[in-house]
Amino acid sequence: MSPKGSKDSRKVSLDLAAWLFNIVTSVGIIMVNKALMATYGFTFATTLTGLHFAATTMMTLILKYLGYIQTTHLPSSDIIKFVIFSNFSIVGMNVSLMWNSVGFYQIAKLSMIPVSCFLEVVLDRVQYSRDTKLSILVVLLGVAICTVTDVSVNAKGFIAAFIAVWSTALQQYYVHFLQRKHSIGSFNLLGHTAPPQAVSLLLVGPFMDYWLTEKRVDDFHYTSTSTMFVVLSCAIAIGTNLSQFICIGRFTAVSFQVLGHMKTILVLILGFLFFGKEGLNLHVVVGMMVAIVGMVWYGHASSRPGGKERAPPPSNNILEEEVGLVKANEIDEKV
Repeated sequence: MSPKGSKDSRKVSLDLAAWLFNIVTSVGIIMVNKALMATYGFTFATTLTGLHFAATTMMTLILKYLGYIQTTHLPSSDIIKFVIFSNFSIVGMNVSLMWNSVGFYQIAKLSMIPVSCFLEVVLDRVQYSRDTKLSILVVLLGVAICTVTDVSVNAKGFIAAFIAVWSTALQQYYVHFLQRKHSIGSFNLLGHTAPPQAVSLLLVGPFMDYWLTEKRVDDFHYTSTSTMFVVLSCAIAIGTNLSQFICIGRFTAVSFQVLGHMKTILVLILGFLFFGKEGLNLHVVVGMMVAIVGMVWYGHASSRPGGKERAPPPSNNILEEEVGLVKANEIDEKV
């Protein structure tokens, strides 16, 4: 095998491992949190997310002490912007779920893909082929068939969803942008962003959760089982946070969103298996099949030449020719 072929094969293997890591940890944390909230009544989602980032912070500190994370510099302005986008995303999603119907909440989540596409087109000059655009539409259609049922909209719910969608898209865009801009890895970026996220969410979380649920996290009746589920959720969240940064760093926010809907399909399937089969019907199965076809199509279309690539910067030759024409015109005018 040629060195180039060996390198390509290794990249494919690493890409696949990154996706599997993200899918397993994401689906795992959703199932654990669903059991924690539905079975044990721990409905403090924002505080739980703060605990997730506290656990992630501990992991990055241990890895840094062991020498697996090198000391790097990240401007405070970039960290602050990232934390603002991320925290607005977390709080916005929780508020959107409370104020909107489940159907409109799912539509809002689906709209993250076109918003992420818009950011890549405007900020990174990314161009998509016709097949890539169509494959994205097929994925959106399939997931919509699976998840969107009742749809009702109100003004404050729409505002919450709008903030949640744009802040999530910006947060995911920044994961890729900061790694590329500062040439840092996923561990390093987590080491910079997890501590301020943990502190801010643990300060705001209890008040936000009380506003959303009218329950206080310090009044919750903690049992050994519920505490074990909280610890398990935090442990899995370390992998979820790391795998998200790895995947978006290796690919883009749009690819992460499109192919990430495989997690939605798996969550639906596991939900039917572990939490009841009343939602399993023909249109959900059809939606799953349509979404999977769209994901396979997107993977094929976006990986082909011209499927999804950055537009080249303006050529210096063109600029030189324009300058030459201007000078020629000036000489003609003088003559």
